[in-house]
Amino acid sequence: MKFNLLVSEGPYTHQASDTAYQFAAAALAQGHEVTRVFFYHDGVYNATKLTEPPQDDRHIVNRWSALKASNNVDLVVCVAAALRRGIKDEVLAPGFRISGLGQLVDGGIKADRTVTFGD
Repeated sequence: MKFNLLVSEGPYTHQASDTAYQFAAAALAQGHEVTRVFFYHDGVYNATKLTEPPQDDRHIVNRWSALKASNNVDLVVCVAAALRRGIKDEVLAPGFRISGLGQLVDGGIKADRTVTFGD
């Protein structure tokens, strides 16, 4: 099965990002495909390399980058939401790219299911 994911909450303010990452990792481990993860609203904070959690905490941004590196999952950040929050190309963590809402629609067309995490 092919999944398209939508993450609309920040990495440390809500469980949505952790749950989305765990869902993606589990789906890939079961042989499914995660074609795209689209970060929208406060979800764009998952993409900034400026995130520095305490050493004893999980680093959600690095987890997403590693998922891209190991499984070639397309990590797309909504351009409008990112710019409203001061996130530009130069602060993106490895593996993320900025694009428009059309990528969310395209992912939904190509996937069997779109799963939403957050509001």
